[in-house]
Amino acid sequence: MNQRTIRNVQIIAFEQFLRAEERVSGTIDKYLRDVRSFAAWLGKRPLDKEACAAWKEGLQAEKLCPETVNSKLSALNKFLKFIHREDCCVKYLRIQHRLFRRTDRDLTKADYARLLETANSMGRTRLALLMETICATGIRVSEVKYITAEAIEEGRAEISLKGKIRTILIPGKLCRKLHKYARKQKIVSGEIFLTRNGKGLSRRQIWAEMKSLCEKAGVAETKVFPHNLRHLFAQAFYRVCHDVVKLADVLGHSSIETTRIYLISTGAEHVRQLDRLGLIS
Repeated sequence: MNQRTIRNVQIIAFEQFLRAEERVSGTIDKYLRDVRSFAAWLGKRPLDKEACAAWKEGLQAEKLCPETVNSKLSALNKFLKFIHREDCCVKYLRIQHRLFRRTDRDLTKADYARLLETANSMGRTRLALLMETICATGIRVSEVKYITAEAIEEGRAEISLKGKIRTILIPGKLCRKLHKYARKQKIVSGEIFLTRNGKGLSRRQIWAEMKSLCEKAGVAETKVFPHNLRHLFAQAFYRVCHDVVKLADVLGHSSIETTRIYLISTGAEHVRQLDRLGLIS
């Protein structure tokens, strides 16, 4: 039996491997965080299938949601394959397709409007415009860097991510607002959303700034994170065009099944649909 444990040099090599695969920084950070978490839990115990299965059971015992558990297992399994320990890989939890979204994570248009109003009332113009840009275009938070002065002039941005290139259109009204902001900030080329030091905003900074609005806006923190703006865009877009294939292209999804997840109705909507069946006397 192979008694090796996980060494730091392997994790460093794994990071280099992920970068060579051109994974986005957020994904790399998450994979490394999960692998290090497992390594710390494992300690000096031998790395074997039983240990990996025990970690999986421990994650479930922590009452983590099944999607979170599977996300951590995905990172671990990828690392195990990288170090040629496929014998230790564990199976994912089997999850039935959800029929509706959790209410506590459902960002509504009204919530979104209150977040924008709050940001503007606090003089946080950059944050308000950043949220509008993500929500009006459906881009990922990692794609904010592609919103440049040049893209505003063209009315479109070329996004290169995960080995794919796609073009996203920037609505005219948003272009005008971005152009006005860039002019005020004296930005003539490159990224629009910058820190005071002239660097691009990080995912963590965007996340933290959005969370800071919650209390004053009266919106639950569980609803407020950058990716939820992308979800709100997807739902609004689909209500207008009813074309899931076109939406998948706009979002940059390789699979329509991924896009369908964005279109799951809320629990309240699901209950209304059941009521309309007229099956209760």
